Amino acid sequence: MTGDNPVSPDDGRPDEPSNADDDEAGGHGSGHDATEAGSGARARRSLTGISPRAWEHPADRAALQALRAIPIFDEVLRKLFGFFGEKPIRLAFQANAVRVSERQFERVHRLYGEVLATLDAPEEYPLFVSQTPLVNAGAYGMNRPFVILNSGTLQLLDDDELQYVLAHEVGHILSGHVLYRTMMVILIQLAERGFPIVGLAARAVLVALLEWYRKSELSSDRAGLLGVQDPRIVFRSMLKMAGGGDAAETSVTAFLEQAEAYRESEDIADSVFKVLNLLGATHPFYVLRVSELRSWIEKGEYDRVLRGEYAHREDPEPTYVDDLTAAAAAYRADASEFVDDLASAARKMRDSLLDSLRGVGGVS
Repeated sequence: MTGDNPVSPDDGRPDEPSNADDDEAGGHGSGHDATEAGSGARARRSLTGISPRAWEHPADRAALQALRAIPIFDEVLRKLFGFFGEKPIRLAFQANAVRVSERQFERVHRLYGEVLATLDAPEEYPLFVSQTPLVNAGAYGMNRPFVILNSGTLQLLDDDELQYVLAHEVGHILSGHVLYRTMMVILIQLAERGFPIVGLAARAVLVALLEWYRKSELSSDRAGLLGVQDPRIVFRSMLKMAGGGDAAETSVTAFLEQAEAYRESEDIADSVFKVLNLLGATHPFYVLRVSELRSWIEKGEYDRVLRGEYAHREDPEPTYVDDLTAAAAAYRADASEFVDDLASAARKMRDSLLDSLRGVGGVS
């Protein structure tokens, strides 16, 4: 997401916009041969057998591998999940929500089905709409992932933009983010309520989870783009979610120019991320995400996927070292710093969190 202008539907690179840059909800995709899989007349390529590796940001992959490479970290998170129980947690998320189906929110159900087909999802994950004015959505769960869509999102976004959000959340599920995402939300809620099991050790783990999660958002932004296959839809969506408003009073071009100011210094942008993480922010902010996504497009990765040049699910997984190397190439900061911080946090949590859990409910 770099440069001063929206991305052309023809080549994935910035092009000089007209005043129509803000009203292109029905714009076309990348121009490649495609099967019909989108709302309206837009043709979208069905990405058959696509692996999440095709869209995952290297820093996200390295950080997620780091989470999985520390047994005590995964063990404690699952114990914490087990302390509450998966079913009660799932019902707590869904208790104030309506499940989307052919009879409930039929339009959303149809749009969701198109996204699942485009990303060739192996199953239809339950989707719920929650009466919440905050514009947001989330994918949660452990063994049975699901998506919660806030009603404020339905009111703000048009059909194409809503499909971007849905594809973004499906990307989280397919990339295996939901366990850590769910535990992060639970730890945040417990910390806000002063729950005794959330001491300094768990807070250190929460900071590590926040650091990983903002990287995972960069991956799912790419999945969202692949779900709608039109960069202008994504940029419009991010503009709306960042500031609200409508096409009459906002400009995608001006928003992209704002994002370009952040991309002029990667070090500054990364420092902003880290400060916000320490303040408890779960998402990297939209201006910064626009910049990251434009970079991915301009490197040609987006067009390569649409040409069918992508990793497939049956392909062998790259090694952890390969992921770290890619992450280090993507960021000036050494990716191993995150691994070291996470390992330290896990050791502290081993010494205190499990004892606290025993004290409040008896985790053995």
